[in-house]
Amino acid sequence: NMTRTRHDSNRELIGQGVGNMAAGFFGGIPGAGATMRTVVNIRTGGVTRLSGVLHAVFLLAVVLVLAPLASQIPHAVLAGILVKVGYDIVDFSYLKRAHKGPRFDLILMVMVLSLTVFVDLITAVAAGVVVAAIAYVKQVSDAQLALVAGETDSHSQGPSDREVALLNECGDHLTYFDFGGPLSFGAAADLGHHVRERLSPQHHVALALDFSRVPFMDVSALRAIETIAQDAAHAGKHLFVCGINEAVAQSLDGMGVSDYLPADTRFDTRFEALSAAKDWIFENVPTDDIDRRDDQSKKPVTA
Repeated sequence: NMTRTRHDSNRELIGQGVGNMAAGFFGGIPGAGATMRTVVNIRTGGVTRLSGVLHAVFLLAVVLVLAPLASQIPHAVLAGILVKVGYDIVDFSYLKRAHKGPRFDLILMVMVLSLTVFVDLITAVAAGVVVAAIAYVKQVSDAQLALVAGETDSHSQGPSDREVALLNECGDHLTYFDFGGPLSFGAAADLGHHVRERLSPQHHVALALDFSRVPFMDVSALRAIETIAQDAAHAGKHLFVCGINEAVAQSLDGMGVSDYLPADTRFDTRFEALSAAKDWIFENVPTDDIDRRDDQSKKPVTA
């Protein structure tokens, strides 16, 4: 998300529910969080809980005390503010490349947008989730049928003994993620959080992403991978990517994610990527800091 942190939706919904119940005792009407105010808050520097509290206190003050002053604000000024805020929350970086991504995701976006404008937001979100889930089931079924028919290679096996040995040689300096299947909007929400959680700023100097078992990705997952690559670059971590099939490669190229995955970081096989990661670590990390851990087994992380 915009703050590069994990959003706890359950906690937010529980808090809103408790707040709405409490408001009922004072004659208040139910409410919910507003994306517009949140985006404005973040873009003006408010990233902690205190910013939300101050916003609520100020709004309460306007309702209880400052209403006469607020009523003097010209409607044209308020309209201008709303237009500017609405413009700022539009994700133009995605809109510029939406037509290059998966066709279904573009159709889904247009459908949800249309329902939001002409019906209501709740209906739009519900319809979007249902249609996206149905499409995901269809894609998984197609991938399984292609595997049974022998049209695609099976990458269900995990790292071989040679690859595990390479992981052990890299030690704590390499964080390895083996994505164990299709990546969709359901996994994208927590994908970046799990990577950041395991990527220690003190020890890990390299990050390996294994797509050998990923038959397809949707836009949400593509953008999550883009964020992971950006975070790795900002943190000074060297990236290694392997096992990208043709369908995933086309999606990465279409959405511009490949710009963050240079050619020298991509490898066809897991063994090639881990070998390159080991060589890079041994060349760039002081020998005294390298923990070979010959007697230990480094288990890959499956996402």
